[in-house]
Amino acid sequence: MADTAGPILVLNGPNLNMLGTRQPEVYGADTLDDVVELCRKSAARFGREVEAFQSNHEGALIDRIHAARGVNSAIVINPGGLTHTSVALRDALVIPEVPIVEVHISNVHAREEFRHHSFVSPIATAVVAGMGIQGYAAAVEYCCRLSATSAHG
Repeated sequence: MADTAGPILVLNGPNLNMLGTRQPEVYGADTLDDVVELCRKSAARFGREVEAFQSNHEGALIDRIHAARGVNSAIVINPGGLTHTSVALRDALVIPEVPIVEVHISNVHAREEFRHHSFVSPIATAVVAGMGIQGYAAAVEYCCRLSATSAHG
């Protein structure tokens, strides 16, 4: 198990590096840098840190998840399109043995049918969808509060 005060890992999957330019009517005008800055500010309010990682490659995401074991206290993940397709990503997410919060900028349940299924949701501690990038802030805050409860309870 990770140290409950360890940094929170914020992972973003394929195409999320294109936030701000890709379908702004769906995903908004904020960039991935804006997301990371928002997460860092949210964590800092609790005296916590965030590590951020984005990749368009499934294997790179899995390698980063493996590296989280014993280091990161929680994982906030927007798996992008891998949400609906990757058993391998789902299997990797249980390895660090930390809380997992799945985040989606849009309300995936109000979109195409294929987006309604997630391989991550069944193993996630919580799921946030449809709050725009504010969903990341909510997820990070939730992880900070969980860690504080674990450390004192």
